[in-house]
Amino acid sequence: MRVPRRNSLFWTLSALLLVLILLIIFVSRTWGMHFEREGYRLSPAAQHTLLGYAAEAEAVVRNGGPADIDRWLLQFNAREPGWAVVLGPDQQPLGQRRLVPVERHRLGFARELDWAMSDRAHDRPIIKIAFPRDPGSGQLVMRLPERFMPTASLGWQVLAHWLVPAALALLLGALLYRLLIGPLAHLHAYANALHVGKLGARLDPAITRRGDELGDLGRAFHHMADRLQNTVALQRRLLRDMSHELRTPLSRLQVALESDADAPALRQRLEREVQGMRQLVDDTLELVWLDTERPQLALDSVDVGTVWEMLREDACFESGWLPEQMPNTLSGPCWVHCHLNGLAQAMENILRNAIRHSPTQGQVRLGGRREADHWHLWIDDQGPGVAEGALEGIFEPFTRLSASRPGGDGFGLGLTIARCRVQLQGGELWAQNLNPGLRMNLRLPVA
Repeated sequence: MRVPRRNSLFWTLSALLLVLILLIIFVSRTWGMHFEREGYRLSPAAQHTLLGYAAEAEAVVRNGGPADIDRWLLQFNAREPGWAVVLGPDQQPLGQRRLVPVERHRLGFARELDWAMSDRAHDRPIIKIAFPRDPGSGQLVMRLPERFMPTASLGWQVLAHWLVPAALALLLGALLYRLLIGPLAHLHAYANALHVGKLGARLDPAITRRGDELGDLGRAFHHMADRLQNTVALQRRLLRDMSHELRTPLSRLQVALESDADAPALRQRLEREVQGMRQLVDDTLELVWLDTERPQLALDSVDVGTVWEMLREDACFESGWLPEQMPNTLSGPCWVHCHLNGLAQAMENILRNAIRHSPTQGQVRLGGRREADHWHLWIDDQGPGVAEGALEGIFEPFTRLSASRPGGDGFGLGLTIARCRVQLQGGELWAQNLNPGLRMNLRLPVA
């Protein structure tokens, strides 16, 4: 199992659950025990009544003798059935009756008036009440009357053990909703916007700036939307430009058919125009395929010098140039990690474009140097170059800069296809003016 990263939602959710559990335990233990202890204490009215009993015993001790104390105890037992005794400072009975061992044993479990009184024992608790006026002179010890026995409040128990934990759980649910459901609702609305064709819609930056899985999902949505928007824009542009490019040869064919040209000239014209339209359709379909499919090309070690030799031979046959006009100035072997056919087609498009825009007696050179784990290659021509502001625009489809780079009758798709093929192999392709001439730079990983 993969360990969650530092900013993962796993840690946030785990922290929230841990805090909730600790809070519930803390509330249940502290509040619950507090309410339970308070529920087992004598009520103020009960304490007041018991202190009154101790005051009566104290008055009898002050004003009478042992016989008076015994007589008062008999009367007291008639009022409060149970067991009672009046003790002096030495813990000995102040009346005439002596304590039996069982009664002496009870004194060891006597409770103070402000202690908790539990009903969990088999019998009512024994309490000792010091004389109110002179606590050191004696105390009344008695069994607590049944009516004074405290009972724990059910309401406080429900509050501590049920309502507060439930409120904490609801708070956790609200936090989880804010943390999870809120961003997911934004993502759902964003997906619906894309569904109805609003490709320019974007998510709230607060979501894409997150470092957790929801932030990753938001950024993936953005990349998908950018990709979809660019693809749709490219297809619309290609459709518009292709329709324009096809109208021109079709118009020329219409004029040729309506003219009085002889059959051989008309046939030659038809062949040239059909070939041009076929090349236009093939290049456009290839560009759309590269942009939409983005095929995973099988990469291998390729010798750039060997590819150049093959391309130079074909270029000499097509253009009539001499091999010496296309020298390889690489200082040694150049092996790159790429797709052979993809690299060959990209370099072929660049080479043809360079020959088309160079003078007849000019040169097109291949050069390069190794830079760390990449090869920086370039193909230089001797044409007039392009304006600095148009260096990136020449890679746009159907771009022709005939005013600055005259010559040729291409459709402006060769460099676009070349860049797509290089990028699919993890490389880069860009243009640079040489004054005069134009340099096409390629950066490819070393094999």
